[in-house]
Amino acid sequence: MPRALTVLEPEYRAAPRPWRSPLLSPLRAAAPALLGYVAARAVGVLVLVAWGAHRGVSALYRLSSMWDAYWYQEIAVHGYAGSPPVPGPHGPYEVYAFFPAYPMLIRSVHWLLPLGVNYAALTVAWAASLAAAWGVFAVADRLYGRRVGVVTAILWGVTPYAVVESAAYSELLFTAFTAWAVYAAIRRSWVLAGLLALLAGLSRPTGLAVAVAVSGAALWELLCHRGGRRAVAGMLLAPLGFVGFVGWVGLQKGRLDGYFRVQAAWQSEFDFGRKTFYSLRDLVARPDTVYLADVAVAVVLVAGVLLLAISLIQRQPPVLLLHSAATLTLALGDAAYFDSRARFLIPAFGLLLPVATGLSRVRSRASLVLILATAVLCSAMYGGYVAFVYPDAP
Repeated sequence: MPRALTVLEPEYRAAPRPWRSPLLSPLRAAAPALLGYVAARAVGVLVLVAWGAHRGVSALYRLSSMWDAYWYQEIAVHGYAGSPPVPGPHGPYEVYAFFPAYPMLIRSVHWLLPLGVNYAALTVAWAASLAAAWGVFAVADRLYGRRVGVVTAILWGVTPYAVVESAAYSELLFTAFTAWAVYAAIRRSWVLAGLLALLAGLSRPTGLAVAVAVSGAALWELLCHRGGRRAVAGMLLAPLGFVGFVGWVGLQKGRLDGYFRVQAAWQSEFDFGRKTFYSLRDLVARPDTVYLADVAVAVVLVAGVLLLAISLIQRQPPVLLLHSAATLTLALGDAAYFDSRARFLIPAFGLLLPVATGLSRVRSRASLVLILATAVLCSAMYGGYVAFVYPDAP
């Protein structure tokens, strides 16, 4: 029989559990990856500050206003209809070439905070970079464990063109949507994956690669007699962002191919790799006219092909393989400016997983830290070259 309670032994009551946010535990798990990523990018920004001080230029202003940043901020302030075209050698450059998700967020932050539009753009980009790094970690952690997840997030922050991850560019927001769409697809949360792919499709033209990846993986799920209606919903939702914006531009221009006509001013069209082949050939045939950036882009593209092959051997999930393959295909097959191809591969974080899994096997923590620290410094110095020395856009 249970012992009688006395006044000295009050009845036991379970201690109330402290309130916990559903994000707290995942954030705690991701903390080393996010801290490592922030440290890597902080070194990159500090190096840019040193470059800028030497040249009498504000590094933050440079990051918030260089190249494509102008177009996003023009849309944020004046909208699509209020932004005049700029004359170009192959036709007028128009804001209709740029997708709306990033400038809409810039406009919101500019309205809410006492910031100039360029610094509002930088604020959105930096916040998105953290969300993207978290998503990259989440995917790698789920597939290969926490150590690989941390290394992958840091590697994503030290790629040759990681300087773009500190600039007012749309790649950061796009990668955030992409990484979490891939994560949702791996967990078979097809509706969420489709919605995130839709948002990715409203962020950049390479949102087509995310749509292909999510829709293709959902279709495979259906062929394997899994997923049901949710997989169908995800498959149908995924391309709506890209298709919707391209269709809207067509309506504004009064022709179905209106968006692609706008892109023609940048000579951006899919030529099945013809321009890429000629650019690579010229690197060998005319080495006297080659910039360091040309060589770096060529190395990144060749490495991307090799890493995709290793990813196949590694048996990554279909959604990740499809995304890497589609992104690499768009980067190699585009006829536009050659040196932008490496930037196109920034969202293809799945290509980093073979490297991350290899580095995670390094037993000595000191050796691993030394390897990653060396990569951080190399990436930072090359970022300074891209931002302040190289004459064209990254």
